Amino acid sequence: MSKSQEATKDVFGMYQENINNVFATINKEVPKFHQSITDLQQQCMQICENTTKTTLSLQREVATKTGINMSIPDATLATIRNTNEEITKAYSLYSQMVQTSIDTAKQNIKTFNDNAKSFADLNRNIVQSWMNTFAQTTNRN
Repeated sequence: MSKSQEATKDVFGMYQENINNVFATINKEVPKFHQSITDLQQQCMQICENTTKTTLSLQREVATKTGINMSIPDATLATIRNTNEEITKAYSLYSQMVQTSIDTAKQNIKTFNDNAKSFADLNRNIVQSWMNTFAQTTNRN
């Protein structure tokens, strides 16, 4: 019997082994999941771009062949360009806000993790203090 199998004969050893297995699996699978989602997102963006460009090209071809006047007044052009610029700025701002939110969440999780370790250490010290007190009482009897 291997040393790791011997360590799993008690409830804490078995629990630790199971925790290690679960998190090892999660840590192995998360990058695959992330890559799949990223690939899917990229494919969706590519199909949107291709569909939009193809549709525009077809519409331009039909308009040209049928002799439709495609000129736009200068005021309309300015409005379209300004609107597009504002949409681009809004998206950029949105992206910055999302990134800031993610960074804040990461910092909060790190702080929680740091505090959880400190709380566990405090509890460990309290338990040790109790054990020392009880051990002294037992030794006196």
